[in-house]
Amino acid sequence: MEIIAGSIIVKDNKILMVKEAKKECYSKWSFPAGHLEKNETIFEGAKRETLEETGCKVELKKVLPILIKNDDNKNVMILNFLADLLEDNEEYHTDEILETKWIEIEEMKRMKVDEFRSYSVVKNVLQSIENKNLYELDIIKDIYDI
Repeated sequence: MEIIAGSIIVKDNKILMVKEAKKECYSKWSFPAGHLEKNETIFEGAKRETLEETGCKVELKKVLPILIKNDDNKNVMILNFLADLLEDNEEYHTDEILETKWIEIEEMKRMKVDEFRSYSVVKNVLQSIENKNLYELDIIKDIYDI
């Protein structure tokens, strides 16, 4: 199973989104997120991916419900965290991201399904935020064998 970790940064009723540059999802909007690296905690992965894709440093505050996607004969677990912005970097650019943009939540609700990398992820995240379906970070425990 693949694990994806990312951040949902809300500021002034807007969410920071990234427009993908990867071939398979070129020009699609998504939340800053990506695969965990070896020996990386889910928390470290979410913060690292956010920094790599947006140049922003964040503090994770809450965890949203875990999403499971069955795509192309593989299972993907998606963990998104509601995060506070610690450091913004509006001039940041990367080869993986075409653009970063603060998009109003109401505008996101009006956007077309095909504008997103995964409309179902966006829809679930927006519903979780709206319904305050958020959990404390300690619901996730990293354990290590001694």
